[in-house]
Amino acid sequence: MAPVVLAVLDGWGNTPEQKHNAIHAASTPIMDALWHAYPHALIEASGAHVGLPDGQMGNSEVGHLTIGAGRVIRQELVRISQAVQNNQLGENAALQALASDLKASGGRLHLVGLLSDGGVHSHINHLGGLLRWAAAAGIQQVCIHGITDGRDTPTDSSPGYLQTLDEQIQQAGIGQLTTLCGRYWAMDRDNRWERVEKAYRLLTEASPVSSASPLDVVKAAHSDGTSDEFLEPVRFAPELIEPNDALVLFNFRPDRMRQLTAAFVNSTFQGFER
Repeated sequence: MAPVVLAVLDGWGNTPEQKHNAIHAASTPIMDALWHAYPHALIEASGAHVGLPDGQMGNSEVGHLTIGAGRVIRQELVRISQAVQNNQLGENAALQALASDLKASGGRLHLVGLLSDGGVHSHINHLGGLLRWAAAAGIQQVCIHGITDGRDTPTDSSPGYLQTLDEQIQQAGIGQLTTLCGRYWAMDRDNRWERVEKAYRLLTEASPVSSASPLDVVKAAHSDGTSDEFLEPVRFAPELIEPNDALVLFNFRPDRMRQLTAAFVNSTFQGFER
């Protein structure tokens, strides 16, 4: 039997468009030789073909899962979005238990996640669904700790997501944007704990409250040449994550939230001094 190699090239695609096409512009002699010397075919790697909404770009997590399963799997983005659209978050047993515990403790609910519609790690519509669920569940205080994207979305697109969040808060009648920081700090996955520590301390330790609005903060950062990904941690309200509070991380892709999660829940955590 001849050996078979499955080589996965993250981000490699085929399109007739030549503008902004890095693969077309690059010198790729090996790939060109393989293409011309052997039989080949193209497969779809986005949208409904890999269990995503129509028009949603694929990504490495989705592609690897689909390859490994050998079939189309309805991805987390789709499943959660459907639950939000159908007002079914309240049927989730974990959220039911959380609401019950908060009513008993009198604590706050903290929502942490990426303010983005990139669909790779999160979707801002899920945050809106959580706010509506919290209001319906009778939760009194909701603090939102936003993470700006700029990697799966345009580098300076956060003003639009802040506007969307403001509309979601008004619609739900609950919630406040308490902190904001770039994903560079909160979503590291390579044990660069000094980054995650900045995000953790923003969430758990008192720091000066900015007198500027969130929109003014991100616009000033953009003017200084800082993109959303690298936005420095900033606080807009004094509330911290404290005992008796509840914490929901609403990113559905786990790889870039494991380190921040570990800082909260791992009793043997050694990434930095807590």
